[in-house]
Amino acid sequence: MSQSTKTLAMYINGQFVTDFNGTYRDVLNPATEEVIAHEPKGGTTEVDLAVEAAKQAQTEWEHTPAVQRGAYLRKIAQGIRERAQELTATIVAEGGKTKELAEVEVLFTADYLDYQAEWARRYEGEIIQSDRPNENILLFKRPHGVVAGILPWNFPFFLIARKMGPALLTGNTIVVKPSSITPINAFIFAEIVHAAGLPKGVFNVVNGAGAEIGSHLAQHPRVDLVSLTGSVEAGRQVMIAAAQNITKVSLELGGKAPAIVLKDADLDLAVKSIVASRVINSGQVCNCAERVYVQQEVHDAFVAKLTAAMQQVRFGNPAAAQDTLDMGPLVEKRAVDAVAAKVEKAVKQGATLHLGGKRPQQKGFFFEPTILTDVKNDMDIMHEETFGPVLPIAAFNTLDEAVAMANDSIFGLTSSVYTESLNDAFYITRRLQFGETYINRENFEAMQGFHAGWKQSGIGGADGKHGLEEYLLTQTVYLQTPR
Repeated sequence: MSQSTKTLAMYINGQFVTDFNGTYRDVLNPATEEVIAHEPKGGTTEVDLAVEAAKQAQTEWEHTPAVQRGAYLRKIAQGIRERAQELTATIVAEGGKTKELAEVEVLFTADYLDYQAEWARRYEGEIIQSDRPNENILLFKRPHGVVAGILPWNFPFFLIARKMGPALLTGNTIVVKPSSITPINAFIFAEIVHAAGLPKGVFNVVNGAGAEIGSHLAQHPRVDLVSLTGSVEAGRQVMIAAAQNITKVSLELGGKAPAIVLKDADLDLAVKSIVASRVINSGQVCNCAERVYVQQEVHDAFVAKLTAAMQQVRFGNPAAAQDTLDMGPLVEKRAVDAVAAKVEKAVKQGATLHLGGKRPQQKGFFFEPTILTDVKNDMDIMHEETFGPVLPIAAFNTLDEAVAMANDSIFGLTSSVYTESLNDAFYITRRLQFGETYINRENFEAMQGFHAGWKQSGIGGADGKHGLEEYLLTQTVYLQTPR
């Protein structure tokens, strides 16, 4: 192995595990295509060890006062801030994010853990009125037990916290499976957890192939909740595996977010917000604006403004750039090939390639900012998740037509509406079949909200009070007293 690359380790029962089968996977920098780390290929043995460690630690952790559990989260948050510069550079190198977005992810993650810690004194049970004399009905909130957190590569660092924060705060323990594309940040996260003195077994990291590790976690009889962020197919496989033990699943899956631009919209605001929502992380975000519906009266004006804005999108190697970039590369070559194939198919189905549409002649997994016009709603580009910097645009006449086209999707994660009419905004949002709707702003959720999809975009959700509830069971106690 090259001495210039980082060799990672798993984190099981409070120890960094390097004594396994000795096989590794290369981790590439998507902007340079160079090997930057070696990830261990764990297997079912490591999963079993981690789950057992989590199970053994869970009872004592549950009986630790919530305020003390929250104090550990705050300590981890502080550790993240102390290593923010290193983490930012790591996320840029392994995921291709811009420096600005990577820094936002790191600091938002620290803030998120602090926010979760605040719930220690706030989440509560209930006292319910009884029909019987001298009886009290008490509803307690209890942790599930062992949580399996299966992570994607697009926001790999934040999603550790999104799963472990509420899980640990409510008395669960966790086994995290990071993406093999972006595992370095999870290794550093484990180092921060270790330095914070978290009890052994409460937090564990197992690396390896998603199909093997994820499946074994999902069907493990000692795992009590599986939380996955990933593709629809990955979610389907997790549900199949979890069904063996009737294990609860919480799934955030794909999206095909529509952006609806009405004729009275502030077009400059709409263009700015939609471009920001499309090129963030090079379009590799589930809640990105994936398709645009523009009212016929302003279609041409909108396309002209959007074209000018997309032409100004700056991309390149984020680590080497002297100025601020809008986006970096896609995460791997397969992603570039997939996006190129979707654009090519759209053109064959009758769309017009208005801008971009190809991979630039340079090192790295880049794809040009792309606009497709003359798009019809039955084209595949309007239904299949693209996960790249591609904006297909279709025209509509009436609000009902826009709603019908937007809802014509197996996905229901996020959506957006641009209008200066409050009546029209609510008319549309009441009819949209999406878990989130953004009005006159970019698609980016708040930690105190609730990020949850409809249809095949997922089951359950994350963030805020309702996200915390995902990690809790109810126990109802009927207490009959003699008098």
